[in-house]
Amino acid sequence: LGDLPSFITISGNARRAGYLGQRCEAYYVGRPGEKDPYLAFPAGINQIRGNKRLDILAKMNVRNARNLSVDQAKAVNTATEEAVNLMRSPALKAFELNGEDPKTVARYGDTEFGRGALLARRLVETGVRFVQVNRGGFDTHNNNFPAMQNHGDVMDPALASLVEDLADSGKLEKTMVIVLSEFGRTPRINNNAGRDHHARCFSCFMAGGGIKGGQVIGKSDEDAMLPAERPVNPNDLHASICHALGIDYTREVETPLGRPMRLISEGAKPVTELFA
Repeated sequence: LGDLPSFITISGNARRAGYLGQRCEAYYVGRPGEKDPYLAFPAGINQIRGNKRLDILAKMNVRNARNLSVDQAKAVNTATEEAVNLMRSPALKAFELNGEDPKTVARYGDTEFGRGALLARRLVETGVRFVQVNRGGFDTHNNNFPAMQNHGDVMDPALASLVEDLADSGKLEKTMVIVLSEFGRTPRINNNAGRDHHARCFSCFMAGGGIKGGQVIGKSDEDAMLPAERPVNPNDLHASICHALGIDYTREVETPLGRPMRLISEGAKPVTELFA
């Protein structure tokens, strides 16, 4: 893994780690395939001058630490150190897509999501443990059907290529691929040819990481309004992911403020059929 962060999120809006604290924050890639302007000195600043500025920054951090708690000062120093190490790391080549075969880029789709999926594959191959690729535009209260056709045109080739390449390289067995949203859309079509928010019944896609493929777990009623068979709630999904990754999903963690928090709500259980 070297100097690369263990959690990288691509496109969309970067979410914060909340009570888990800074050590669980994601490194954000705004536009996959493009160089991060914050990982290089500004134009006109050479290496020598840039290093002098970093020395000044270190001295400023020492002085500023007088106004911070021990944990806050440690967080500032850790963030600065990790950023500088990343700037100087040869592992940054994993972010560069210009060396990829144009046929590979075309196979994933030369779109932001396609490049994001390709970058995700490269990062996983480098050893990054958690990669999130975001795509917005699913709030289809209006004109749902053209929007979903567009999403399919963009996402289908990217996801298929990602799973295929991970399988070919032998990485899929130990890499779980999950595609899901925060909630689903209503089966009922509104007056604007759209679908509204619907959290009572929706699905997700899972592959790799010990998942037994080629099956559908659960079933909705005839209108797809509610689960009819084998309902799975989000906590059970989270427990299943932890189970696959060897994480104790009943574990409590302590927040930076000293408050105990469970990783997953009590009562959650892995979906055993996924791993049969």
